[in-house]
Amino acid sequence: MQVPRPLGQGSSPASARAFNHLPAGEHDAFSPLSVTPVTHSMPMNGHRDAGAVLERLAARGDRAKRITHTEHLPPRAGSHADWPVGIRPEVVGAIEAAGIAAPWTHQARTAERALAGESVVLSTGTASGKSLAYLAPVLSAALEGSEAPNGRGATALYVAPTKALAADQLRALKELAAPLGKSVRPAVFDGDTPVEEREWVRLYANVVLTNPDMLHRGLLPAHPRWSSFLRALRYVVIDECHSYRGVFGSHVAQVVRRLRRLCAKYGSSPVFLLASATASAPGEAAGRLTGVEVSEITEDASPRGELAFALWEPPLTELHGERGAPVRRTAVAETADLLTDLAVDGVRTVAFVRSRRGAELIAKIAQERLEEVDRSLAGRVAAYRGGYLAEERRLLEGALHSGELLGLSATTALELGVDVSGLDAVLIAGYPGTRASLWQQAGRAGRAGQGAVAVLVARDDPLDTYLVHHPEALFRRPVESTVLDPDNPYVLAPHLCAAAAEIPLREEDLPLFGPSAPELLPALERRGMLRRRSTGWHWTRRERAADLADIRGGGGRPVDVVEAETGRLLGTVDAASAHTTVHEGAVHLHQGRTYRVRELDLEDHAALVERADPPYSTTARDTTSVAVLETETEVAWGDARLCFGSLEVTNQVVSYLKRRLISGEILGETKLDLPPRTLRTRGVWWTVTDDQLDAAEIAQEELAGALHAAEHASIGMLPLFATCDRWDVGGVSVPLHGDTLLPTVFVYDGYDGGAGFAERAFGVAEDWLRATRDAIRACECDTGCPSCVQSPKCGNGNDPLSKSGALRLLDTLLP
Repeated sequence: MQVPRPLGQGSSPASARAFNHLPAGEHDAFSPLSVTPVTHSMPMNGHRDAGAVLERLAARGDRAKRITHTEHLPPRAGSHADWPVGIRPEVVGAIEAAGIAAPWTHQARTAERALAGESVVLSTGTASGKSLAYLAPVLSAALEGSEAPNGRGATALYVAPTKALAADQLRALKELAAPLGKSVRPAVFDGDTPVEEREWVRLYANVVLTNPDMLHRGLLPAHPRWSSFLRALRYVVIDECHSYRGVFGSHVAQVVRRLRRLCAKYGSSPVFLLASATASAPGEAAGRLTGVEVSEITEDASPRGELAFALWEPPLTELHGERGAPVRRTAVAETADLLTDLAVDGVRTVAFVRSRRGAELIAKIAQERLEEVDRSLAGRVAAYRGGYLAEERRLLEGALHSGELLGLSATTALELGVDVSGLDAVLIAGYPGTRASLWQQAGRAGRAGQGAVAVLVARDDPLDTYLVHHPEALFRRPVESTVLDPDNPYVLAPHLCAAAAEIPLREEDLPLFGPSAPELLPALERRGMLRRRSTGWHWTRRERAADLADIRGGGGRPVDVVEAETGRLLGTVDAASAHTTVHEGAVHLHQGRTYRVRELDLEDHAALVERADPPYSTTARDTTSVAVLETETEVAWGDARLCFGSLEVTNQVVSYLKRRLISGEILGETKLDLPPRTLRTRGVWWTVTDDQLDAAEIAQEELAGALHAAEHASIGMLPLFATCDRWDVGGVSVPLHGDTLLPTVFVYDGYDGGAGFAERAFGVAEDWLRATRDAIRACECDTGCPSCVQSPKCGNGNDPLSKSGALRLLDTLLP
């Protein structure tokens, strides 16, 4: 096999396939891109050459050496097939009227299985036409309404993880179905749907688009009013199903089981059609999500334009952070610079960032810099994130679709499906946590078939540092499998209550909800939540049972962010993150405007904010302790022990740091007085013996720092092995733990009952900790820095830490 070459040095071999389907082989993993300065301006419209866009970015200043690797993914031809016979000719005509002469092979195969009554998941790359694959059978079924006595006929339910995606799909569906007339009546049913429209949706819509939250709280509890819709339900489409992971995915799995139970009551048995980004074992994951057998289609027959994918490492600065560690320029600052330059060149770009604050900050910096270049450009860059009001989201989505916006700084609220054609570039500020999400974001560019650029800008983080210097971990490994655990008792119990409130639970219903259901019912009876009668288990309380389950895992009612001077509601923050993001003194960004939190009222679930323009951001600090409740599995690992089980974690936010904008330099620390929070969860932990410490030459005074450094680095590396983000998990290291009576490192899921991440870590512990050791060893610092062993969320200010001690400890621990 030929070696893929950097841009500007010819093309990669035609046999190499795009995205994660690339074959294994040699590659120039560590050579920076060699570029020639581009002296002409980029064209403002038309197709762009991906190499020229990237070379122009790299040619400015000393940027070329920041690119550690460039992967060139060549164009790919597509293959067509015929629509199956069961797709009605009117639908085929409407598709052809939209300019689609024939489906891609994977679209035709998906439609064929759907028509045969087979549940199927289509797992292919971004912009591969997954929507059309399920819309063709859905529209064919909807047309049966014109022949039915009541004029409604077969119905379909579309479930999206975000409101934005449902609204986007409604636009696409209306355009496609326009030639079919009034036989197809699609409508969105979500929290933004006006009350006066909801009755019409229930009675007349035959394709209803919603999200798991509204299905859980709005549709299922009101099932008698939806009886005609459920009775005729032919298809359930679950879009972006790879996003249903961890606790959120586990909740959605139980919501789907409740839906299936109600459908059976009304005499229907819908076919499930799922769409996913490329994932490992998508059929198995879709089966866990739906509880039915699901076949999979994974061969992508759609064409792709050229993609130039660069790994970008921001430079070290002259500043020093905690414990004197060198400070690397932040991914936010670097991404803001790149977004500014691309906007000046007329390159339509989306910058993805993991946090709401980061999305706001990138947009704000880019707007300020564009103001200096061309005032008309500043208004063509904006932020997009969750927590905005509905009207703000719709305006931004419309501006992005129309091309009015040149640049957008967005959280994953945009990643999940808003269909934007014509983008030239994607900037990814920090590894998004999974390879599936990385490719999903990168695939937003080039959706009209033109060449595109994707740039992963590394954060000062062990995993990001590892990836930009080990590109094979991104380009030569398959994407992860989706991790979810529907049997989690903290997830299952409230859904059993919700199901009993909908229809009394019977013995024959219990297998639908999984093997843990019979064990939980007696406990729910003892707590007075359910009562057993001859007709089954009944919900006994006055409040809504659906309110017991917080399916997004936010930890309770969201906190309203209110402008103190006017009383205006700016947005919301989920309860779980309120202590760390809107504590008193926190800096809060909204639509490019900066606020300081005056007060956090936990009883009224409100954070009062006031306009301010401080030259710093804020980062919360916390303390954590862990108690072992039950050791479920324990294995010998040499002299060490590796364990998995149940833990009780007590956490308290105690202070916050002020960090200078752009540089990240620490300006000071302020104490806070917030109540502790207790979490019962699942974790993995390992212990070491005195003999192992002697072998590693770790003295008692270095032990705490060695364990602490190994804990931080291992948390940072876990997303490479489980579908999680480092913020989904927590950790504690103790030189002598009261339950194990040995030096111990804990890593646990950050959700009640667990999310499956720690269990996955237990299963791949050797590979996981080996990668952790490699990441620490590869870092260029001397004593430890954010790129290897320092953590951005450490409650102890990253003290103590021993990089060398962690390396010796892991060398001794690993075979």
